[in-house]
Amino acid sequence: MVAFLGIVFASTVFTRMVSVRQYELVPLWSWKAIVQYRDRELLKEDLLNCILLLPVIIDRKVNWYWAWAFGVMISARIEVSQLLFMRGLFEWDDMIHNGLGCMLGCMITQKMREWMNKKK
Repeated sequence: MVAFLGIVFASTVFTRMVSVRQYELVPLWSWKAIVQYRDRELLKEDLLNCILLLPVIIDRKVNWYWAWAFGVMISARIEVSQLLFMRGLFEWDDMIHNGLGCMLGCMITQKMREWMNKKK
C-alpha cells in the first residue's frame, strides 16, 4: 500500500512541471463545466479520480465512512502539495471524487464479500 501511494503521490505531484500556483475553490466546478461544455476529457479525469485510490481499500474490511475519510485525507495531502510546490491545480473536486471513489469501492467490495461468503 505504501508503494502504491508513493506512486500516486509522485505521479500527481512530482512528475509535473513547476508552473504558477493554480487553484479552483468552487466545489464541483468540473461537473458544471462537463455539463455546460460537454467536456469529455474533464469527465474522464473526474471518473479516473473516483477510482484513483480504489486499490488501497480493496483488500481490507473497512466501514464506508472510514474509506471516504481516508480518500479525502490522502487526496487533501496531494492537493496541498500541488499547491505548495506549484505542480498542478489545487481543487476541492479531486478530494470529493477520491473520497467518493474510496467509499463506493469499499461498499462494492463489502457486498462482493458478503455474496461470496453466502456461496460458500
